[in-house]
Parts: sequence; C-alpha cells; structure tokens
Amino acid sequence: MTVSSIDVTVDEELLREIDRLIDAGFFPDRGTAIREALEEKVKRLEKARLALQCAQLDIAEEQAMAEEGFCGEIVKWPEY
Repeated sequence: MTVSSIDVTVDEELLREIDRLIDAGFFPDRGTAIREALEEKVKRLEKARLALQCAQLDIAEEQAMAEEGFCGEIVKWPEY
C-alpha cells in the first residue's frame, strides 16, 4: 500500500483526547489514531451509501429479474 503524508489542522480539545487515547494504549501515535479514524469513517459512509441504494430498490422488480428465465425450465431447484 502506498501512503501519502498530509497536514491536518485539529481542534486542541480533540488533539488532547487523541493524546489521552495514546496514553491509554489505544493507539501507538497520533498518525495511527487519525488514520484509523479516517478509515473507519470512510467505511461507515460507504456502508450507509450502499444501504440507501438498497432501500431504493423495488423488491418486486428485483424478484422478477432474479426469476427471469426460470419459468418452465426448472420444476424443482437442484440439491447441492
């Protein structure tokens, strides 16, 4: 994985909280704490985006597409 360095401006209170987490052993350093927080946020946003898209699907239309081509071809689903 290629990594890049960036500058980030952080509120003093948030920085103190990050330092407390480091002192408590949750993270080895500030960079790791911030990187993991960003990764987690991006994953949550992606999951929320996918959930929103799934909620917009028409269940009957999706069912019809899933069953398309099976009418009359299969009497019974095969056993696996």
